[in-house]
Amino acid sequence: MAEQRHEYLICYDIRCPKRWRRTFKLLKGYGASVQLSIFRVRLSQRDREKLRWELAKILKPEDDILLVGLCGRCCDRVPLYNREGVWAESQGSFRVI
Repeated sequence: MAEQRHEYLICYDIRCPKRWRRTFKLLKGYGASVQLSIFRVRLSQRDREKLRWELAKILKPEDDILLVGLCGRCCDRVPLYNREGVWAESQGSFRVI
């Protein structure tokens, strides 16, 4: 039987650009980037602990990271506004020729 996986939202604020890039690359292997410092990942308990261990090797005390567990209902209700057609572009009142 496969391990049960849960959705997580990972947000971070890392002071050093080098550590930020290493963290970004690490998290890219685990899930989808929602914004530059926000990821949505699907992890088993074992994967979550492995990720926490890998992050502990990269991060320093001055860095901040937030790992938020999301229930299935929460995931269904999260709107994504950056999809094409959601934000209608206003038509300009002039033309450039």
